[in-house]
Amino acid sequence: MGLKVFLTDFRSFTEEKTIRSDVDFIHFQNNVLVEKYYSFDQLFQLVKDNGVNIESLENDFYYVEIGNVTKNGDVEPVRLNFNEREKEDEDYYKKIKKGDIIRVQKGDILIAKVRPNLKKYVFIDEDNESYFYTSAFIHLRPKKMNKILYYSLRSIFYDNLIALSRQGKGYPTLKEDDIVCLKFDKELINKLSQKQDYLNDQIQMIEARIRELKKSIKLPNRIINGVFAREFGFDMEKFEELKKIKNFYLDLSCFGNNKDLRQSVKFHKEAGYFVLNQLNRVTNKKIKDFISEPIVLGASISPKDYDESGRYFYISMASIKNWQFESENAKLVSDGYAEQNQSRTVAKNDILLARSGEGTIGKVAIIEDEKLDGIFCDFVMRIRFKNYNPLFAYYYFRTNYFQYLIEINKKGLGNNTNIFPSQVQEFPIIDVPLDVQQRIVDQVKEELNMQEKIEKEIEDQRNKIAEIIKNVIYKEGNQEQTSIVG
Repeated sequence: MGLKVFLTDFRSFTEEKTIRSDVDFIHFQNNVLVEKYYSFDQLFQLVKDNGVNIESLENDFYYVEIGNVTKNGDVEPVRLNFNEREKEDEDYYKKIKKGDIIRVQKGDILIAKVRPNLKKYVFIDEDNESYFYTSAFIHLRPKKMNKILYYSLRSIFYDNLIALSRQGKGYPTLKEDDIVCLKFDKELINKLSQKQDYLNDQIQMIEARIRELKKSIKLPNRIINGVFAREFGFDMEKFEELKKIKNFYLDLSCFGNNKDLRQSVKFHKEAGYFVLNQLNRVTNKKIKDFISEPIVLGASISPKDYDESGRYFYISMASIKNWQFESENAKLVSDGYAEQNQSRTVAKNDILLARSGEGTIGKVAIIEDEKLDGIFCDFVMRIRFKNYNPLFAYYYFRTNYFQYLIEINKKGLGNNTNIFPSQVQEFPIIDVPLDVQQRIVDQVKEELNMQEKIEKEIEDQRNKIAEIIKNVIYKEGNQEQTSIVG
């Protein structure tokens, strides 16, 4: 990557209302001539009147945070209901009560304020216009060519968008005051406008193909639950029915059947007893019977220990919340900190389990990269197995049965809930021969790989939209006579 060198004067800094002086921003502004661009206001409206009356949310509604959006702009909302509040969703309700909720309309565009480089941008269509969204999105309303401008922001104007983001020591961020500084090459916009009928037809055909592919998509946990239910006779339907029961009777003796004298309703739910009975039917082993060393918590950290030039990642709950380690959600630490915490490093086949926080507690990740240098945090526990297939354990930990064991055994109130190594080591774990474990792992992997192929085809289809837009702008000829859908 070449070094950008250009001259500017101090007066130009004061002409920008936020007094920005970062290189990408100034370079972007210097390279756009006034007479050759459309301003942001000529193409978009920044939507402000999008508040929601909380009292109107009487029944089920769907809510979308940035984490519920994929890099391709697909939305995976959570279903909420203020009259049926579940503890695991309490964070959502608290944010919404504070006003972190907006309404949208068809044709709008939402752009994530945090990490805009991940392309978590949403186009509002008939499938998602009834959802509510976090105010952590910048809410745009195009004045024309809604869908074309959306895909253009993801492709030909993406660099412009990123140039406006603020690149500090933390994650890149984008503010509403920044985005109104966007400028769009007039020649490019005019070409898109001239070909908009052709572009809309092509986009419509590609999106129809994507909708067909999405019908074949299964969530990973549904696949994992299906394989384990088939292999070990788990009755998932009865389990789901028992989870709905909120009123039940117990003998007083039941409260003395655990060493902590637990008296919470959650701990004694019928669904919990059902899960334990189902697991005890197929195994009499516990996790502690297969670990190579005691389960341990990670290392605590202070802000001074972070170092962008460090070699070791700090693996927090946030970096494993999607069931795998994601380096983009992890910070680097100093070499000195890493040296002091070598007993809290990770190795290939380690399983990391989040031990705190509603919405994150119980989430697991397996370390598959033997070259990964990482130190796990004090809100994560490390589990190392012997004479047991770590991938089989990882998939088992992702089943609804194991996750429910976390749910009924965690301690604390509100968002301050915890599970501890002394509890986890006592959980039942399926005891079958290693060859059977591998056969089941292969089944899960085969089905997950099929899903990955479908998702890859969906991504390829989306890339074709960007290719069509670029062809219209940068290539000569009659593109309207050529379709690249297929």
